[in-house]
Amino acid sequence: MPEQASARPVLPLWLALVTAAAAGLVLTLAFPAVAWWPAVFIAVPLALLSLIGRRAGAALLVGFVFGAALFFVNLSFTARYLGPIPWIALSTLEALLTAAMAIPLALAYRWMPRIAPGTYGRLIALPALVAGLWVAREELLGTFPYGGFPWARLGVTQASSPLAEVASWVGMSGLSFLIVFASAAALEYARGGRRRDLRRLLPAAAAIAALVLVPAFPTTAAGTIRVGSVQGNGPAGYFDTRAPYDVLRAQLSATAPIEHSRLDLLLWPEGGVDADPTANASVARTLAGLSERIDAPLLVSAVTKRGDEYFNSSLVWDVGADRPSQTYDKRHPVPFGEYVPDRDFWRPFAPDLIDLIGREYTPGTATPHVNVDGVGIGLAICFDVIYDDVIRDGALAGAQVYMFQTNNADFRGTDENLQQLAFARMRAVETGRAVVNLSTVGTSQVIAPDGSTIDQLPADQPGAMVTDVPLRTGLTPPVVLGDALQTLLGWGSVIALAAVGLIGRRRVRRQG
Repeated sequence: MPEQASARPVLPLWLALVTAAAAGLVLTLAFPAVAWWPAVFIAVPLALLSLIGRRAGAALLVGFVFGAALFFVNLSFTARYLGPIPWIALSTLEALLTAAMAIPLALAYRWMPRIAPGTYGRLIALPALVAGLWVAREELLGTFPYGGFPWARLGVTQASSPLAEVASWVGMSGLSFLIVFASAAALEYARGGRRRDLRRLLPAAAAIAALVLVPAFPTTAAGTIRVGSVQGNGPAGYFDTRAPYDVLRAQLSATAPIEHSRLDLLLWPEGGVDADPTANASVARTLAGLSERIDAPLLVSAVTKRGDEYFNSSLVWDVGADRPSQTYDKRHPVPFGEYVPDRDFWRPFAPDLIDLIGREYTPGTATPHVNVDGVGIGLAICFDVIYDDVIRDGALAGAQVYMFQTNNADFRGTDENLQQLAFARMRAVETGRAVVNLSTVGTSQVIAPDGSTIDQLPADQPGAMVTDVPLRTGLTPPVVLGDALQTLLGWGSVIALAAVGLIGRRRVRRQG
Protein backbone atom coordinates (compact mmCIF):
# COMPACT_ATOMS: atom_id res chain seq x y z
CA MET A 1 0.00 0.00 0.00
CA PRO A 2 1.59 3.35 -1.01
CA GLU A 3 2.47 5.81 1.73
CA GLN A 4 0.19 8.47 0.27
CA ALA A 5 -2.78 6.11 0.47
CA SER A 6 -1.94 5.01 4.01
CA ALA A 7 -1.74 8.63 5.16
CA ARG A 8 -5.30 9.34 4.06
CA PRO A 9 -8.16 8.65 6.50
CA VAL A 10 -9.99 5.44 5.78
CA LEU A 11 -13.24 6.99 7.00
CA PRO A 12 -14.59 10.54 6.73
CA LEU A 13 -14.57 12.26 10.11
CA TRP A 14 -18.31 11.99 10.68
CA LEU A 15 -18.23 8.26 10.05
CA ALA A 16 -15.08 7.87 12.16
CA LEU A 17 -16.93 9.45 15.09
CA VAL A 18 -19.86 7.09 14.65
CA THR A 19 -17.46 4.14 14.37
CA ALA A 20 -15.55 5.21 17.51
CA ALA A 21 -18.79 5.49 19.47
CA ALA A 22 -19.86 2.05 18.25
CA ALA A 23 -16.45 0.64 19.24
CA GLY A 24 -16.77 1.98 22.78
CA LEU A 25 -20.30 0.66 23.18
CA VAL A 26 -19.41 -2.76 21.78
CA LEU A 27 -16.44 -2.95 24.14
CA THR A 28 -18.73 -2.48 27.14
CA LEU A 29 -20.35 -5.79 26.18
CA ALA A 30 -17.07 -7.58 26.96
CA PHE A 31 -17.25 -6.50 30.59
CA PRO A 32 -19.63 -7.99 33.16
CA ALA A 33 -22.54 -8.35 33.47
CA VAL A 34 -22.83 -9.22 29.76
CA ALA A 35 -19.25 -10.55 29.68
CA TRP A 36 -19.34 -11.38 25.96
CA TRP A 37 -15.57 -11.62 25.66
CA PRO A 38 -15.37 -11.93 21.81
CA ALA A 39 -16.64 -8.33 21.64
CA VAL A 40 -13.04 -7.11 21.98
CA PHE A 41 -12.28 -8.47 18.51
CA ILE A 42 -15.02 -6.27 17.09
CA ALA A 43 -14.46 -3.20 19.25
CA VAL A 44 -10.67 -2.92 18.90
CA PRO A 45 -10.57 -3.03 15.08
CA LEU A 46 -13.39 -0.48 14.92
CA ALA A 47 -11.54 1.81 17.33
CA LEU A 48 -8.32 1.54 15.31
CA LEU A 49 -10.10 1.98 11.97
CA SER A 50 -11.54 5.29 13.17
CA LEU A 51 -8.01 6.62 13.84
CA ILE A 52 -6.22 5.63 10.64
CA GLY A 53 -5.07 8.70 8.72
CA ARG A 54 -6.29 11.17 11.34
CA ARG A 55 -4.28 14.23 12.29
CA ALA A 56 -3.81 15.15 15.95
CA GLY A 57 -6.94 17.28 16.44
CA ALA A 58 -9.26 14.81 14.75
CA ALA A 59 -7.63 11.89 16.59
CA LEU A 60 -8.24 13.69 19.87
CA LEU A 61 -11.93 14.07 19.04
CA VAL A 62 -12.30 10.49 17.82
CA GLY A 63 -10.49 9.16 20.89
CA PHE A 64 -12.73 11.16 23.19
CA VAL A 65 -15.88 9.79 21.59
CA PHE A 66 -14.56 6.23 21.95
CA GLY A 67 -13.60 6.82 25.58
CA ALA A 68 -16.88 8.52 26.44
CA ALA A 69 -18.94 5.70 24.93
CA LEU A 70 -16.92 3.17 26.92
CA PHE A 71 -16.63 4.86 30.28
CA PHE A 72 -20.02 6.55 30.59
CA VAL A 73 -21.56 3.08 30.29
CA ASN A 74 -18.91 1.08 32.13
CA LEU A 75 -18.71 3.43 35.12
CA SER A 76 -22.42 4.16 35.44
CA PHE A 77 -22.37 2.40 38.82
CA THR A 78 -20.64 5.45 40.31
CA ALA A 79 -23.95 7.35 40.09
CA ARG A 80 -25.76 4.77 42.24
CA TYR A 81 -25.91 6.86 45.41
CA LEU A 82 -24.07 10.13 44.80
CA GLY A 83 -25.87 11.18 41.63
CA PRO A 84 -24.46 12.20 38.27
CA ILE A 85 -21.57 14.45 39.30
CA PRO A 86 -19.02 11.73 40.26
CA TRP A 87 -20.10 9.62 37.27
CA ILE A 88 -19.73 12.50 34.81
CA ALA A 89 -16.46 13.71 36.33
CA LEU A 90 -14.74 10.31 36.36
CA SER A 91 -16.05 9.23 32.96
CA THR A 92 -15.04 12.53 31.38
CA LEU A 93 -11.56 12.35 32.88
CA GLU A 94 -11.04 8.79 31.62
CA ALA A 95 -12.37 9.80 28.19
CA LEU A 96 -9.98 12.76 28.05
CA LEU A 97 -6.99 10.57 28.90
CA THR A 98 -8.16 8.05 26.29
CA ALA A 99 -8.39 10.91 23.79
CA ALA A 100 -4.87 12.13 24.55
CA MET A 101 -3.44 8.68 23.90
CA ALA A 102 -5.41 8.38 20.65
CA ILE A 103 -2.97 10.86 19.13
CA PRO A 104 0.07 8.51 19.38
CA LEU A 105 -2.05 5.72 17.90
CA ALA A 106 -2.96 7.89 14.94
CA LEU A 107 0.67 8.98 14.55
CA ALA A 108 1.75 5.34 14.44
CA TYR A 109 -0.50 4.82 11.43
CA ARG A 110 0.94 7.92 9.75
CA TRP A 111 4.61 7.43 10.56
CA MET A 112 5.38 3.72 10.54
CA PRO A 113 4.61 3.26 6.80
CA ARG A 114 7.24 5.93 6.02
CA ILE A 115 10.08 3.78 7.34
CA ALA A 116 8.61 0.27 6.99
CA PRO A 117 6.22 0.26 4.01
CA GLY A 118 6.76 -3.40 3.16
CA THR A 119 4.87 -6.50 4.17
CA TYR A 120 6.68 -7.04 7.47
CA GLY A 121 6.32 -3.41 8.40
CA ARG A 122 2.60 -3.36 7.68
CA LEU A 123 1.71 -6.71 9.23
CA ILE A 124 4.17 -7.00 12.13
CA ALA A 125 5.92 -3.73 13.04
CA LEU A 126 2.86 -1.49 12.75
CA PRO A 127 0.50 -3.81 14.72
CA ALA A 128 3.19 -4.28 17.39
CA LEU A 129 3.62 -0.52 17.76
CA VAL A 130 -0.14 0.05 17.88
CA ALA A 131 -0.60 -2.72 20.46
CA GLY A 132 2.19 -1.30 22.62
CA LEU A 133 0.65 2.17 22.49
CA TRP A 134 -2.69 0.72 23.56
CA VAL A 135 -0.93 -0.78 26.60
CA ALA A 136 0.68 2.62 27.24
CA ARG A 137 -2.80 4.12 27.30
CA GLU A 138 -3.93 1.54 29.84
CA GLU A 139 -0.87 2.30 31.93
CA LEU A 140 -1.56 6.04 31.83
CA LEU A 141 -5.15 5.53 32.96
CA GLY A 142 -3.88 3.19 35.67
CA THR A 143 -1.39 5.65 37.17
CA PHE A 144 -2.65 9.22 36.57
CA PRO A 145 -3.96 11.23 38.33
CA TYR A 146 -3.83 10.38 42.05
CA GLY A 147 -2.66 6.84 41.39
CA GLY A 148 -4.97 6.28 38.43
CA PHE A 149 -7.95 4.02 37.89
CA PRO A 150 -7.02 0.92 35.84
CA TRP A 151 -10.60 -0.29 35.55
CA ALA A 152 -11.27 -0.90 31.83
CA ARG A 153 -8.21 -2.91 30.80
CA LEU A 154 -8.75 -5.17 27.82
CA GLY A 155 -7.15 -8.07 29.67
CA VAL A 156 -9.85 -8.14 32.34
CA THR A 157 -12.55 -8.69 29.70
CA GLN A 158 -11.15 -12.19 29.23
CA ALA A 159 -11.75 -13.32 32.83
CA SER A 160 -14.25 -15.98 31.74
CA SER A 161 -12.76 -16.71 28.32
CA PRO A 162 -10.42 -19.46 27.11
CA LEU A 163 -7.83 -16.76 26.41
CA ALA A 164 -7.31 -15.87 30.07
CA GLU A 165 -4.56 -18.45 30.66
CA VAL A 166 -2.07 -16.42 28.60
CA ALA A 167 -2.09 -13.88 31.45
CA SER A 168 -0.19 -16.41 33.59
CA TRP A 169 2.74 -15.87 31.19
CA VAL A 170 2.48 -12.20 30.21
CA GLY A 171 0.11 -10.61 32.73
CA MET A 172 -2.96 -8.58 31.91
CA SER A 173 -0.89 -6.01 30.00
CA GLY A 174 0.58 -8.73 27.81
CA LEU A 175 -2.90 -10.12 27.21
CA SER A 176 -4.09 -6.66 26.14
CA PHE A 177 -1.07 -6.41 23.81
CA LEU A 178 -1.84 -9.73 22.11
CA ILE A 179 -5.51 -8.85 21.63
CA VAL A 180 -4.67 -5.52 20.01
CA PHE A 181 -1.83 -6.98 17.93
CA ALA A 182 -4.11 -9.67 16.51
CA SER A 183 -6.81 -7.09 15.79
CA ALA A 184 -4.41 -4.61 14.19
CA ALA A 185 -2.69 -7.28 12.08
CA ALA A 186 -6.04 -8.58 10.85
CA LEU A 187 -7.09 -5.02 10.04
CA GLU A 188 -3.94 -4.49 7.97
CA TYR A 189 -4.65 -7.70 6.10
CA ALA A 190 -8.16 -6.45 5.33
CA ARG A 191 -6.72 -3.14 4.12
CA GLY A 192 -4.40 -4.96 1.73
CA GLY A 193 -6.80 -4.59 -1.17
CA ARG A 194 -6.05 -7.10 -3.90
CA ARG A 195 -2.99 -8.43 -2.09
CA ARG A 196 -4.92 -10.67 0.26
CA ASP A 197 -2.55 -13.60 0.11
CA LEU A 198 -3.51 -15.87 3.00
CA ARG A 199 0.13 -15.90 4.06
CA ARG A 200 -0.35 -12.26 5.06
CA LEU A 201 -2.75 -13.51 7.75
CA LEU A 202 0.08 -15.35 9.53
CA PRO A 203 0.92 -12.57 12.05
CA ALA A 204 -2.69 -12.26 13.16
CA ALA A 205 -3.10 -16.03 13.16
CA ALA A 206 0.05 -16.48 15.25
CA ALA A 207 -1.24 -14.04 17.87
CA ILE A 208 -4.62 -15.77 17.97
CA ALA A 209 -2.89 -19.15 18.27
CA ALA A 210 -0.86 -17.88 21.23
CA LEU A 211 -4.03 -16.61 22.88
CA VAL A 212 -5.91 -19.86 22.35
CA LEU A 213 -3.27 -22.57 22.65
CA VAL A 214 -0.81 -21.46 25.34
CA PRO A 215 -1.61 -23.38 28.55
CA ALA A 216 -1.49 -21.85 32.00
CA PHE A 217 1.92 -21.47 33.58
CA PRO A 218 2.31 -24.36 36.05
CA THR A 219 2.47 -23.56 39.75
CA THR A 220 2.95 -26.28 42.38
CA ALA A 221 0.20 -27.68 44.60
CA ALA A 222 0.97 -27.23 48.30
CA GLY A 223 -2.06 -28.63 50.12
CA THR A 224 -5.21 -26.82 51.19
CA ILE A 225 -6.50 -24.43 53.82
CA ARG A 226 -10.05 -24.72 55.16
CA VAL A 227 -11.58 -21.25 55.11
CA GLY A 228 -14.89 -20.13 56.51
CA SER A 229 -16.02 -17.09 54.52
CA VAL A 230 -18.94 -15.04 55.86
CA GLN A 231 -21.07 -12.57 53.90
CA GLY A 232 -23.18 -10.85 56.54
CA ASN A 233 -25.26 -8.67 54.18
CA GLY A 234 -25.40 -6.03 56.89
CA PRO A 235 -26.15 -2.31 56.41
CA ALA A 236 -22.61 -1.56 55.23
CA GLY A 237 -23.42 1.08 52.61
CA TYR A 238 -22.47 4.71 53.04
CA PHE A 239 -26.11 5.82 53.25
CA ASP A 240 -27.58 2.71 54.89
CA THR A 241 -29.60 3.34 58.03
CA ARG A 242 -27.94 1.55 60.91
CA ALA A 243 -27.25 1.61 64.61
CA PRO A 244 -23.77 1.12 66.09
CA TYR A 245 -22.44 -2.43 65.63
CA ASP A 246 -25.22 -3.45 63.22
CA VAL A 247 -22.70 -4.66 60.64
CA LEU A 248 -20.80 -6.61 63.32
CA ARG A 249 -24.04 -8.20 64.50
CA ALA A 250 -24.91 -9.20 60.94
CA GLN A 251 -21.51 -10.83 60.52
CA LEU A 252 -21.84 -12.70 63.83
CA SER A 253 -25.32 -13.91 62.91
CA ALA A 254 -24.20 -15.19 59.50
CA THR A 255 -21.17 -16.88 61.13
CA ALA A 256 -23.21 -18.81 63.69
CA PRO A 257 -24.14 -21.74 61.38
CA ILE A 258 -20.48 -22.60 60.75
CA GLU A 259 -19.10 -22.01 64.26
CA HIS A 260 -18.84 -25.74 64.89
CA SER A 261 -17.11 -26.50 61.58
CA ARG A 262 -13.45 -27.36 61.52
CA LEU A 263 -11.71 -24.27 60.22
CA ASP A 264 -8.13 -23.14 59.68
CA LEU A 265 -9.22 -19.52 59.26
CA LEU A 266 -12.41 -17.45 59.44
CA LEU A 267 -12.59 -14.64 56.87
CA TRP A 268 -14.80 -11.56 57.08
CA PRO A 269 -15.15 -8.86 54.40
CA GLU A 270 -14.03 -5.26 54.28
CA GLY A 271 -15.74 -3.23 56.97
CA GLY A 272 -17.20 -6.35 58.58
CA VAL A 273 -16.33 -4.84 61.96
CA ASP A 274 -17.92 -1.39 62.18
CA ALA A 275 -15.81 -0.19 65.11
CA ASP A 276 -12.08 -0.03 65.72
CA PRO A 277 -11.24 -3.21 67.66
CA THR A 278 -7.79 -1.86 68.48
CA ALA A 279 -9.45 0.91 70.51
CA ASN A 280 -12.79 -0.62 71.50
CA ALA A 281 -12.37 -3.19 74.27
CA SER A 282 -15.89 -4.57 73.91
CA VAL A 283 -15.41 -5.33 70.19
CA ALA A 284 -11.99 -6.84 70.93
CA ARG A 285 -13.57 -9.18 73.47
CA THR A 286 -16.24 -10.16 70.93
CA LEU A 287 -13.58 -11.11 68.38
CA ALA A 288 -11.55 -12.97 70.99
CA GLY A 289 -14.62 -14.92 72.04
CA LEU A 290 -15.45 -15.81 68.45
CA SER A 291 -11.94 -17.03 67.73
CA GLU A 292 -12.05 -19.20 70.86
CA ARG A 293 -15.41 -20.72 69.92
CA ILE A 294 -14.26 -21.72 66.44
CA ASP A 295 -10.70 -22.46 67.64
CA ALA A 296 -9.20 -20.70 64.63
CA PRO A 297 -7.73 -17.27 63.86
CA LEU A 298 -9.82 -14.56 62.23
CA LEU A 299 -8.99 -12.36 59.27
CA VAL A 300 -11.28 -9.38 59.68
CA SER A 301 -11.41 -5.78 58.47
CA ALA A 302 -12.13 -2.46 60.18
CA VAL A 303 -11.25 1.20 60.12
CA THR A 304 -8.40 1.73 62.58
CA LYS A 305 -6.89 4.91 63.95
CA ARG A 306 -3.26 5.54 64.88
CA GLY A 307 -2.54 9.02 66.11
CA ASP A 308 -4.47 11.38 63.87
CA GLU A 309 -4.50 9.00 60.89
CA TYR A 310 -7.22 6.60 59.79
CA PHE A 311 -6.56 3.37 57.90
CA ASN A 312 -8.70 0.80 56.12
CA SER A 313 -7.18 -2.29 57.69
CA SER A 314 -7.08 -6.07 57.45
CA LEU A 315 -6.43 -7.63 60.86
CA VAL A 316 -5.32 -11.11 61.88
CA TRP A 317 -6.92 -11.98 65.23
CA ASP A 318 -5.34 -15.00 66.88
CA VAL A 319 -7.31 -17.33 69.14
CA GLY A 320 -8.21 -15.57 72.37
CA ALA A 321 -6.03 -12.52 71.63
CA ASP A 322 -6.96 -9.03 72.78
CA ARG A 323 -5.28 -7.30 69.83
CA PRO A 324 -4.49 -8.14 66.20
CA SER A 325 -1.17 -9.89 65.67
CA GLN A 326 -0.76 -8.71 62.05
CA THR A 327 -2.11 -5.71 60.17
CA TYR A 328 -2.28 -4.67 56.54
CA ASP A 329 -3.56 -1.20 55.65
CA LYS A 330 -5.15 -0.59 52.26
CA ARG A 331 -2.43 0.66 49.95
CA HIS A 332 -4.68 2.45 47.44
CA PRO A 333 -7.52 4.34 49.16
CA VAL A 334 -10.02 5.56 46.56
CA PRO A 335 -9.60 9.26 45.65
CA PHE A 336 -12.84 11.17 46.31
CA GLY A 337 -14.23 8.05 47.96
CA GLU A 338 -11.95 7.38 50.91
CA TYR A 339 -9.98 10.61 50.85
CA VAL A 340 -10.03 13.91 48.97
CA PRO A 341 -6.75 14.91 47.32
CA ASP A 342 -6.23 18.66 47.07
CA ARG A 343 -9.44 19.21 49.04
CA ASP A 344 -9.18 23.01 49.06
CA PHE A 345 -9.01 23.06 45.27
CA TRP A 346 -11.88 20.63 44.57
CA ARG A 347 -14.32 21.61 47.33
CA PRO A 348 -15.75 24.73 45.58
CA PHE A 349 -16.84 22.59 42.61
CA ALA A 350 -19.07 20.26 44.68
CA PRO A 351 -18.98 21.25 48.37
CA ASP A 352 -21.90 19.02 49.43
CA LEU A 353 -20.28 15.92 47.96
CA ILE A 354 -16.75 16.73 49.11
CA ASP A 355 -17.94 17.40 52.66
CA LEU A 356 -19.51 13.93 52.81
CA ILE A 357 -15.97 12.55 52.98
CA GLY A 358 -15.08 13.79 56.43
CA ARG A 359 -12.60 11.03 57.31
CA GLU A 360 -9.39 10.86 55.29
CA TYR A 361 -7.82 7.41 54.91
CA THR A 362 -4.03 7.26 54.86
CA PRO A 363 -2.42 4.90 52.31
CA GLY A 364 -0.80 1.91 53.94
CA THR A 365 2.86 1.01 53.51
CA ALA A 366 2.89 -2.60 54.79
CA THR A 367 3.40 -5.58 52.50
CA PRO A 368 0.00 -7.05 51.50
CA HIS A 369 0.78 -10.39 53.09
CA VAL A 370 0.15 -12.18 56.38
CA ASN A 371 1.18 -15.58 57.68
CA VAL A 372 -1.43 -17.74 59.38
CA ASP A 373 -0.08 -20.95 60.89
CA GLY A 374 2.60 -21.20 58.24
CA VAL A 375 0.35 -20.37 55.28
CA GLY A 376 1.23 -17.22 53.34
CA ILE A 377 -1.85 -15.18 52.45
CA GLY A 378 -1.80 -12.34 49.93
CA LEU A 379 -4.23 -9.52 50.64
CA ALA A 380 -6.12 -6.82 48.79
CA ILE A 381 -8.86 -4.58 50.16
CA CYS A 382 -11.59 -3.70 47.66
CA PHE A 383 -10.13 -1.61 44.78
CA ASP A 384 -6.61 -2.68 45.81
CA VAL A 385 -7.31 -5.66 43.56
CA ILE A 386 -7.07 -3.57 40.38
CA TYR A 387 -3.48 -2.47 41.10
CA ASP A 388 -0.71 -4.77 39.93
CA ASP A 389 1.77 -3.79 42.66
CA VAL A 390 -0.48 -5.06 45.47
CA ILE A 391 -0.94 -8.47 43.89
CA ARG A 392 2.69 -8.84 42.87
CA ASP A 393 4.07 -7.82 46.27
CA GLY A 394 1.85 -10.36 48.00
CA ALA A 395 3.14 -13.15 45.77
CA LEU A 396 6.77 -12.11 46.20
CA ALA A 397 6.28 -12.13 49.98
CA GLY A 398 5.25 -15.79 49.84
CA ALA A 399 1.49 -15.83 49.30
CA GLN A 400 0.16 -19.32 48.63
CA VAL A 401 -3.42 -18.08 48.35
CA TYR A 402 -5.13 -14.67 48.08
CA MET A 403 -7.96 -13.31 50.20
CA PHE A 404 -9.66 -10.18 48.89
CA GLN A 405 -11.93 -8.34 51.32
CA THR A 406 -14.39 -5.91 49.78
CA ASN A 407 -17.57 -3.97 50.48
CA ASN A 408 -19.86 -3.50 47.47
CA ALA A 409 -22.83 -2.23 49.47
CA ASP A 410 -22.62 1.24 47.93
CA PHE A 411 -23.18 -0.30 44.48
CA ARG A 412 -26.09 -2.66 45.08
CA GLY A 413 -28.11 -3.23 41.94
CA THR A 414 -25.22 -2.40 39.59
CA ASP A 415 -22.55 -4.37 37.73
CA GLU A 416 -19.71 -3.03 39.89
CA ASN A 417 -19.42 -6.18 41.99
CA LEU A 418 -19.19 -8.37 38.88
CA GLN A 419 -16.62 -6.12 37.24
CA GLN A 420 -14.50 -6.25 40.39
CA LEU A 421 -14.96 -10.01 40.56
CA ALA A 422 -13.54 -10.24 37.02
CA PHE A 423 -10.34 -8.63 38.32
CA ALA A 424 -10.22 -11.17 41.13
CA ARG A 425 -10.62 -14.00 38.63
CA MET A 426 -7.83 -12.62 36.43
CA ARG A 427 -5.57 -12.29 39.48
CA ALA A 428 -6.06 -15.99 40.20
CA VAL A 429 -5.01 -16.90 36.66
CA GLU A 430 -2.20 -14.35 36.53
CA THR A 431 -0.55 -15.62 39.72
CA GLY A 432 -1.54 -19.29 39.61
CA ARG A 433 -3.14 -18.92 43.04
CA ALA A 434 -6.63 -19.52 44.40
CA VAL A 435 -8.55 -16.44 45.47
CA VAL A 436 -11.23 -16.00 48.11
CA ASN A 437 -13.14 -12.88 47.08
CA LEU A 438 -15.44 -11.94 49.96
CA SER A 439 -17.90 -9.04 50.00
CA THR A 440 -20.22 -7.73 52.67
CA VAL A 441 -23.16 -8.13 50.29
CA GLY A 442 -21.79 -10.06 47.28
CA THR A 443 -20.57 -11.20 44.92
CA SER A 444 -18.51 -13.62 47.05
CA GLN A 445 -16.68 -16.53 45.44
CA VAL A 446 -13.79 -18.93 45.93
CA ILE A 447 -11.85 -19.01 42.67
CA ALA A 448 -9.45 -21.77 41.65
CA PRO A 449 -5.97 -21.02 40.25
CA ASP A 450 -7.32 -21.63 36.73
CA GLY A 451 -10.06 -19.03 37.20
CA SER A 452 -12.94 -21.49 37.67
CA THR A 453 -15.40 -21.14 40.55
CA ILE A 454 -14.97 -23.53 43.48
CA ASP A 455 -17.64 -22.11 45.80
CA GLN A 456 -19.93 -19.08 45.95
CA LEU A 457 -22.68 -17.31 47.84
CA PRO A 458 -25.77 -15.63 46.37
CA ALA A 459 -25.57 -11.83 46.33
CA ASP A 460 -27.60 -9.68 48.71
CA GLN A 461 -28.21 -12.52 51.14
CA PRO A 462 -26.43 -13.44 54.37
CA GLY A 463 -24.51 -16.67 54.16
CA ALA A 464 -21.33 -18.56 54.90
CA MET A 465 -19.26 -21.13 53.05
CA VAL A 466 -16.66 -23.56 54.32
CA THR A 467 -14.20 -24.38 51.58
CA ASP A 468 -11.00 -26.34 51.24
CA VAL A 469 -9.03 -23.78 49.27
CA PRO A 470 -6.00 -25.03 47.30
CA LEU A 471 -2.56 -23.62 48.09
CA ARG A 472 0.13 -23.11 45.47
CA THR A 473 3.81 -22.19 45.36
CA GLY A 474 6.01 -21.04 42.51
CA LEU A 475 6.04 -17.63 40.81
CA THR A 476 4.55 -16.96 37.40
CA PRO A 477 6.50 -14.83 34.85
CA PRO A 478 4.37 -11.68 35.32
CA VAL A 479 5.05 -11.79 39.05
CA VAL A 480 8.80 -12.23 38.48
CA LEU A 481 8.98 -9.58 35.76
CA GLY A 482 6.89 -7.07 37.68
CA ASP A 483 6.54 -3.69 35.98
CA ALA A 484 9.27 -4.48 33.46
CA LEU A 485 7.01 -6.10 30.86
CA GLN A 486 4.31 -3.46 31.12
CA THR A 487 6.91 -0.68 30.90
CA LEU A 488 8.60 -2.32 27.93
CA LEU A 489 5.36 -2.80 26.03
CA GLY A 490 3.80 0.50 27.00
CA TRP A 491 6.32 3.27 27.43
CA GLY A 492 8.84 1.41 25.28
CA SER A 493 6.33 1.83 22.46
CA VAL A 494 6.09 5.55 23.13
CA ILE A 495 9.88 5.79 22.76
CA ALA A 496 9.69 3.62 19.63
CA LEU A 497 7.05 5.96 18.16
CA ALA A 498 9.30 8.95 18.78
CA ALA A 499 12.17 7.13 17.06
CA VAL A 500 9.94 6.21 14.12
CA GLY A 501 8.87 9.83 13.75
CA LEU A 502 12.45 11.08 13.88
CA ILE A 503 13.72 8.54 11.34
CA GLY A 504 10.77 9.25 9.04
CA ARG A 505 11.35 13.00 9.18
CA ARG A 506 15.03 12.58 8.32
CA ARG A 507 14.12 10.43 5.35
CA VAL A 508 11.65 13.01 4.10
CA ARG A 509 14.27 15.75 4.42
CA ARG A 510 16.84 13.69 2.50
CA GLN A 511 14.34 12.95 -0.25
CA GLY A 512 13.39 16.64 -0.41
